[in-house]
Amino acid sequence: MQDISWLSRTEVLLGKDRLKLLCDSHVMILGLGGVGSFAAEFICRSGVGEMTIIDGDIVDPSNRNRQLPALFTTHGLSKTNIMAERLSAINPEVKINVVNDFITRERIECLLDRNPDYAIDAIDSITPKLAFIRQAYDRKLKFVSAMGAGGRIDPTKLQVADISETYNCPLAQHLRKKLKKHDIYQGVKVVFSSERPDPASLIYTDGSHYKKSAYGTMSYIPATFGAVAASVVIRDLTGNF
Repeated sequence: MQDISWLSRTEVLLGKDRLKLLCDSHVMILGLGGVGSFAAEFICRSGVGEMTIIDGDIVDPSNRNRQLPALFTTHGLSKTNIMAERLSAINPEVKINVVNDFITRERIECLLDRNPDYAIDAIDSITPKLAFIRQAYDRKLKFVSAMGAGGRIDPTKLQVADISETYNCPLAQHLRKKLKKHDIYQGVKVVFSSERPDPASLIYTDGSHYKKSAYGTMSYIPATFGAVAASVVIRDLTGNF
């Protein structure tokens, strides 16, 4: 039986039965960038018993302003391997399934066949993100999807809502249009910011891995997105949402 003595403060807040629900749950995190890496940390520290972490990327120097695995000493190393080691150091008894590969629309079905109890979509490229949302929705999988975190500086503007109720988020707007073509109008839970992104911070990339552009980022905004997404999962799994 798992030693949960280190979760005594969590047990005081949630109670033994709700804590057991977390210990018996499997949470999948897709993407370990600024949002996903912090979400994974908070999920692990909540006592979730099984985690699947997915990302094929390595640490780049530009990641250091916002991503948990990114340090001066980890440049060029696998994000999933760094996070797996860190999560195991937090809870040696957590079961961690590591998928060290890029998330593509062709791989989504195989990934979802792992049947998590809940998933956090922290994918930052539109094509695989759309594929995940569509397939997770069709499977009736419980999930929360992170919308655009870039170009913003005010963490108090974050909200949890159905995607149909989002505003001031270009990513959410684009996804809504795409989802409507597949008769999906609502029923997608998201974390989004009502703060308009700064258009002057938009930069263009080389287009690799379905990503053609990105906004500048502030250290604490993606982390806050990750914290809110993790809270949605924890509250939902324990019946506190």
